Amino acid sequence: MAHYFDSKPTTESKPKNIDFRMKGIDFSFKTDSGVFSKAQLDFGSELLLETAIRELSVNSGKELSILDLGCGYGPIGTVLKRVFPAISITMVDINERAVLLAKENSQKNLVKFANIFITDGFSEINEQFDVIVTNPPVRAGKKTVFQFYEGSFEHLNTSGTLYVVIQKKQGAPSSVDKLQELFGNCEVIEKDSGYWILKSVKMGL
Repeated sequence: MAHYFDSKPTTESKPKNIDFRMKGIDFSFKTDSGVFSKAQLDFGSELLLETAIRELSVNSGKELSILDLGCGYGPIGTVLKRVFPAISITMVDINERAVLLAKENSQKNLVKFANIFITDGFSEINEQFDVIVTNPPVRAGKKTVFQFYEGSFEHLNTSGTLYVVIQKKQGAPSSVDKLQELFGNCEVIEKDSGYWILKSVKMGL
């Protein structure tokens, strides 16, 4: 059975387009079979975007470096770059089809200078970031999700922030415990329809 976290999806390609509006901007994305939430922008990603935009608005003039970890076809990273043009955005995923779509969608939605590439978690990532946002692949299992958290801690600058969206029924409480263990802090900053937005900040020594 094919999963959206497979590196090389074998499902037949059936591309489609989805459109939505956020922060007064119209977006259009090409999606396909074998990628996460191909039919529409999923509720979790939408909630993560809305929350991250609200949080980042405080620093909208700063040139933050942001990583969209597990970017899928690219909605989170693409929207953030359009809303905050001064940021530098990196989008990564293990799914080759998703990464190709993310590259196409960034151009389609007038995003320039996005760094988009294939990687299994943090295996191909060397740089540090000010912000990491992720809608982690919960169907890949807790071990993979926790590796996302561990890698995020290692790849955040001091005072850098991790934002996570996860459903309560799919492990939000255990994610809070793991992030508390790693970062020494974890705040639930939003809850809606069973989804939690978690925030952890990498504190200095």
